[in-house]
Order: sequence, then C-alpha cells, then structure tokens
Amino acid sequence: MAQFETLQSGFPTVLPADLRIYAIGDIHGRADLLDALARRIEEELPSAPADVLTIFLGDYVDRGLQSSTVVDWLSRNDFPTPFHALRGNHEEVLMRFLEDDSILENWRRFGGLETLHSYGVDISAAMRGKGYEEARRALLARLPDHHRQFLAQTRLTASYGDYFFCHAGAKPDVPLDRQKAEDLLWIRDEFLNHRGGWEKMIVHGHTPVCEPDVQANRINIDTGAFATSILTALALEGDSRRMLFAGRV
Repeated sequence: MAQFETLQSGFPTVLPADLRIYAIGDIHGRADLLDALARRIEEELPSAPADVLTIFLGDYVDRGLQSSTVVDWLSRNDFPTPFHALRGNHEEVLMRFLEDDSILENWRRFGGLETLHSYGVDISAAMRGKGYEEARRALLARLPDHHRQFLAQTRLTASYGDYFFCHAGAKPDVPLDRQKAEDLLWIRDEFLNHRGGWEKMIVHGHTPVCEPDVQANRINIDTGAFATSILTALALEGDSRRMLFAGRV
C-alpha cells in the first residue's frame, strides 16, 4: 500500500513547469514492491501535468530474490511512465562479472548469489567459493539479450531543474558535471558527512536508511527494500515534493 508524506523544504528547489518526476530508490530484486509502486503512480496519472518522468536510482539486482524479474520489466519498458534507469554499483559489478569470473569472490558476499539464482544458475558450488567460471558461463547463457542491453545502457546521472540524480552521491568540492563514475556509484561517508552544497540538490540511494533522509544538500530515498519491504519514491513537481511508499509503512 502506498502512502504520502508532505516534505517541508527551505531549500529553493524547482522543476520546469508542467513536469512531474518520480525518483525511485534501490529495488534490489523486490519486483513485488516495484509492481505496487507502479500501480500507485499509475493511479495518479490522470491528475498529472503534461510531462511525467520516472528516474530509477539504480540497484535493481542482488539481495532480493526477483532480480531477473525486475530487470525484465524495466528492459521491456513495462512501467506506466517514461523513465531513465540510472546505474547502481550492483549493476556495475554484475556487468564486470560477465567478463571476469573472479568478481564473484566478492560479489557473492553482497547479493550476487541471489541474482544468479534468479536467472536459474546453479549456485551450489559458488556458495562454497568454487565454480566461478562455470557460474559466469551459465549466466551468459541465461541472460537475455534485452537484459544485457538494458544494463549496458543505464546512465550514471540525470539532471532536471534544481535536482541532480545519481546512485550513491557526489564527491565534495567537485562540480557535478565533473564527477567520476567511481564516486557516483560507490561514494559513501565522504559524501554523507559533507554539509556544504553543490550546484543542485542531490537525490540518491545506495546507503539504506530507516526513513527518507532529507538534508539541506541531498535526499536519500534508499529505504532498504530488500530487508524492510519498503520501497520509496520521491515525487517532485514545481517547488513541492512528497514521498510515496510501497510495502509495510
């Protein structure tokens, strides 16, 4: 069930006229929550402005048990609005694994086994730290072309009005248009502890929080869907913003 929360803001953030954006946090294989949030967004569309866009902040795979389903939905554009799919660090690792089986040594410790299992790959050997090349070949054989194309085409950032969207965050004191991919995908404490500003309000995920974390310079909407069963969307329109939640709230 989706719910709303009105956010008070002293930060002058505005979107272009006649545009509504839904930013959706880390999904991590929870296709059930993605479906619930999609249905709630669809219910709002009759009263929406002329243009509506959804921005996914990355981490579609790993940890949850329905990674292949999530990727399939998005790769088929099966969503009620046009959308941009940003890349998360977990998609980055998955794509590296397609070229290098040794990646699984670390990937299996933070969700990779769940993703392999969702594609029908036998993970019994990988669970014991063996059979990495066999698992890589099995995933290549089972990964549909449109899934691989979708993953390869994910972008690192999006920017509209006074908002900048990325997966993990941005390096302090570096202009947003000069950020490195490594920071956009992986940065954590240096970004989270920074109290200064950037040119725009940063909307991000990557670091799970119990509830959306609204700061003067950033908004974190990763509410740990795989563990909490709560998937969060931030709805932006004009100078207003509100939260929608799918799952237990």
